[in-house]
Formats: sequence, C-alpha cells, structure tokens
Amino acid sequence: MSTRIEPMTDRAARRDKSAARAEDESLLPLVVAALTAAGERLVGRFSTEPRLESREEVFAALAASDAVSLEAIREPLSRARPGAGWVEDELGCGPLPPGEWWVTDTVEGNINHVHGMTDWCVTATLVRDDEPVLTAVHLPLSGDTYTARKGAGAYLGNRRLRASAKTRLDAAFVGTSQARPDEDRETHRRIGQSVTAMLGSALVLRVSVPATLQLIQVAAGRMDVFWQYSQIRSGLVAGALLVAEAGGAVTDTRGDRWTLSSEDFLAAAPQLHAGAIDVLSTVR
Repeated sequence: MSTRIEPMTDRAARRDKSAARAEDESLLPLVVAALTAAGERLVGRFSTEPRLESREEVFAALAASDAVSLEAIREPLSRARPGAGWVEDELGCGPLPPGEWWVTDTVEGNINHVHGMTDWCVTATLVRDDEPVLTAVHLPLSGDTYTARKGAGAYLGNRRLRASAKTRLDAAFVGTSQARPDEDRETHRRIGQSVTAMLGSALVLRVSVPATLQLIQVAAGRMDVFWQYSQIRSGLVAGALLVAEAGGAVTDTRGDRWTLSSEDFLAAAPQLHAGAIDVLSTVR
C-alpha cells in the first residue's frame, strides 16, 4: 500500500487559499454595508426634476455625486483591507500591479443619476493579482444587492443566480454599452458595426449605460449576451465576476480568456457564447 506525500509547498498553498476564502467571506458584509451607506447619501441627492443646462454643469454634478459616495466607501473598505491598494482613476484601463486592489465605481451610471433616471448603482470589487475575487453591486433605489465571491457563486440577496439556458441566438436578448464619454472614432465605428451585426442575429438588442446594470441581468439569466469595446476596469470587473460565478462565459470578443489586458469584453450564456463570437468576429 503506497501513501502519497503531499509536498509542504502544496499544503501551504492550500491553506493560504482556504484562509483567503474565509477572509473574503467575512469581508463581504462589510462591503455591502459600505455600499448601502453610500447609496443612502446618493438617494438624498437624487431628483427627477431636470436641472442641468450645459456640459459644464453635467460634469460638475457627476463629480459632486462621486465625491459624496466615495466619502462613504473609502474609509470602511480601506480599514477592512488595510493592505489593499485603491484605484484612483475610475476610468482607468489595463492590468494592476501584483497584490490586492479595490476597484470601485462610486456611482456606476452617474450620468443617469444626475439626469434623474433610475439606472444607477454603487459597486466595489476586490481584485487580487489581476483577478476579481469578491464583488458587491448595490442598487439603492430598489434595495437590491448582487454579490459574488470567486468559487462561491453569485447571488441576489440570498438567491443564487444562474445564467440563461437559451441555446439559440435568434431567441436572445443582447446588449452593449458605451464605456465612457468621448470615445475615439475607431471605437464608435466598432460599436456601430457590432450593433448592426447583432440586430440581424439576435431577437432584441439593448444599448444603454452603465455596463454593470446589463451584466447583472446576464448573471441573473434575464439577458443573454453583453459585449463592450474599450476597457474600463470599474465598469467590467464586478459584472465579470457575477456572470462567471453564475455559470456564464466571460472572454474577449474572439473567445480568448478575458483579463484586464484584453481590448474588449464579452459575457454570455454558456450555450450562446460561440454564436455571439461568430457574429462579433465580423467586426473588424
């Protein structure tokens, strides 16, 4: 009878991963509490009355809402994870240095918030060595909170989320989004070409902001496909983890593994993923 001796390095790695999972589990309620507090402040600023008359007023309102939310989020998250870095640039792209980083969107869909529309939320994601491992997305107006931890599933409250079981793209509800104001012409061209291609292949197409509020629908199985050109970390990391933990496929638009270095993004119900890639591969 032979006995397998597990190397000490393997056992140490397993203990480290187990400890990290336990820490992440205990961290999640603190993240939700911080987002809920920020959401309450933002609800207090929210108005459906039109009040903005110029581009300058729009950007001033965006900055003011971001500041109010950040004040509620940053201190508790930094205290809960003192060794984690903080991503300052909400519109930042590309990989992060090694270690843990908080990637937040203090008002995801801020443009909707300042214009009196209801499609906005507050998000916080812990990224560890360039992979999202924990996330929460709070919708203050409805009180809904979506959460996920790597390897532990995605949830709306206590209800586990499952991606759509659809098998045909011609039955699919699909969507895309503009990542930020003032995108370059090449990105605009790709967005337009992809919309035209999907209009001829899917059942219904939605174009709206923010990305996260479409990605939670993909994770919940209410929408089937979402793609985006341009890489804005804060708009993708939360939804990417939620969709993956709900059983969906998360890649770039060519089907390669999605990372923070990828040029574009695709999230889809598992059985629609290949069909979405076929359609988007026509975009040059």
